[in-house]
Amino acid sequence: MTQPRWDRLLLNATLATFADDTPYGLVEQAAIAMQHGRIAWLGRMNELPDAPVALAEEVESLDGALVTPGLIDCHTHLVFGGDRADEFDLRLNGASYEEIARAGGGITSTVKATRAAAEEHLYAQALPRARALLADGVTTLEIKSGYGLELDSERRMLRVARRLGRELGISVRTSFLGLHAVPAEFKDRRADYLALVCDEMLPALAREGLVDAVDGFCESIGFSPAEVRRLFERARELDLPVKLHAEQLSDQGGAALVAEFGGLSADHLEHLGEAGVRAMAAAGTVAVLLPGAFYALRETRSPPLGLLREQRVPLAVATDCNPGTSPLLSLRMAAGMACTLFRLTPEEALRGVTVNAARALGLADRGTLAAGQRADLVIWNARQPAELCYWIGGNLARRVYVAGEAVSRRKPAQRVASTQP
Repeated sequence: MTQPRWDRLLLNATLATFADDTPYGLVEQAAIAMQHGRIAWLGRMNELPDAPVALAEEVESLDGALVTPGLIDCHTHLVFGGDRADEFDLRLNGASYEEIARAGGGITSTVKATRAAAEEHLYAQALPRARALLADGVTTLEIKSGYGLELDSERRMLRVARRLGRELGISVRTSFLGLHAVPAEFKDRRADYLALVCDEMLPALAREGLVDAVDGFCESIGFSPAEVRRLFERARELDLPVKLHAEQLSDQGGAALVAEFGGLSADHLEHLGEAGVRAMAAAGTVAVLLPGAFYALRETRSPPLGLLREQRVPLAVATDCNPGTSPLLSLRMAAGMACTLFRLTPEEALRGVTVNAARALGLADRGTLAAGQRADLVIWNARQPAELCYWIGGNLARRVYVAGEAVSRRKPAQRVASTQP
């Protein structure tokens, strides 16, 4: 070879690349090479340009094991204070999510606990959650704010999110969720709170480099489309992409609104109507399905999968990890739940936690196995992709690579080479 040797070469793999429209993008009896944090080559072993030992510094046979792109959890609320196990009890005794929220529970109770928590305490609470997701194959993670609802607390949450990425060596994308709920001190001054979020909090946090995207909760117990529109207009002025919690409990037209702004995603969508689906399809906005919340709230109305498929809206799946409605710490389990509860096929669910989840975060350099992509990948104790949705629980991830390095080898604060963080 005239080119430098690859850092490592994995042989005898079954690759689910998700890089084309063939089933799973499957390549059997395959090899994949990594160099400088990127995928340098992949294909069938009989197509390798030279003997393996001549091609790479490290060579390993996987004996047919399944390899996929690193999983991407594109919707989480991972950083928060306290928990809401008491509300789990209340719901099982007949209270609805809306009743709990209107009585001062729900998001408001987590806001109190989060505001009272020091930054170091928030980090200590969030760290095992992030580690659980990483151990289950997650290499890119979105984390929202929204449990502070005032500048200093929102800043602490976002700083913790950034720190988790640095110290675990994974990629973390942050979303500012200032329009999550109206804090108690603004109960009778909604307009003042909206002004605070749009004119002070968002610009300040954006200047500090803590915001990758802007989110909101468009719902009868959240914020109106008109209020969300103002937030999105401010985000556009700051050149920040938008996404939205939309149509979870009722159809407020949020999906069409976020699509109007070219939004990355609309999330939840149990009450999504045809107009919203068509708007998302036209804008290329991803539908993020959150089966953990559907399960925890014992919902009965599923997102309109038939319409979404018909209009070719990209489908992503995420944990929605949060203390109140989706205390879920396995993205693989979320994919399996999407199959069982929403009737996704295993391929749809797995594309939903890889290539389409990357799209929901605006990331083009991951989510598939292809030459030039980030070498984020997972070796599984599995032989075929459907097993990842089939098994309920258990530890199937044999090894996780982030930017070409096995996670166990990474130094806590190491930064990876990437065009997109």
